Amino acid sequence: MSKVYYPYMYPHPYYVNVPMYRYGIQPGYWPYPDMMPNDSRFSSLVPNNNNSNDLMDYGTNPYVVNIEEATKNNNTFRTAIWTGEHLQVTVMSIDVGGDIGLEVHPDVDQFLRIEQGQGMVQMGDSQNNLDFEVEVFDDYAIMVPAGKWHNLTNTGNTPLKLYTIYAPPEHPFGTVHQTQAEAMAAEEHHNE
Repeated sequence: MSKVYYPYMYPHPYYVNVPMYRYGIQPGYWPYPDMMPNDSRFSSLVPNNNNSNDLMDYGTNPYVVNIEEATKNNNTFRTAIWTGEHLQVTVMSIDVGGDIGLEVHPDVDQFLRIEQGQGMVQMGDSQNNLDFEVEVFDDYAIMVPAGKWHNLTNTGNTPLKLYTIYAPPEHPFGTVHQTQAEAMAAEEHHNE
């Protein structure tokens, strides 16, 4: 019997050693081989299923979340999902034509990432001098240095969905603001 030589590195020509991705599914190891992420038993292993009604503040506990899904499913103006000692993560939904509101955080750096929609970000050294203006879209990230006045306005025709990271935390643990008006009232009360 003659020996067969394959022109490939592996004996099976269609074998490829590449990672397999499961988009939209939390990565990880399942406690039982027959337990799949779509299995109803799986929901008890994950802190939330990214339904906006289930979003809550899990800080300072270890927490893993599909941030894109959590952000897109959120329908509140602002919900804190993790508040630690040194940073805070919130998800936001800005209505069409709405904005975050012109603000400044003297001692807090801020990171924002757009997951859905489009907007206009403005920044400046004073509230009357917003000399930095850039259009932003899905997958754009915005870095706001401490002490910089800033605003983000929804210029699209769908809600603007984003998440933001404050370092150190800006809002009290467990913050949920259903609307911008509620958020502004809470800010006024907090500043008194």
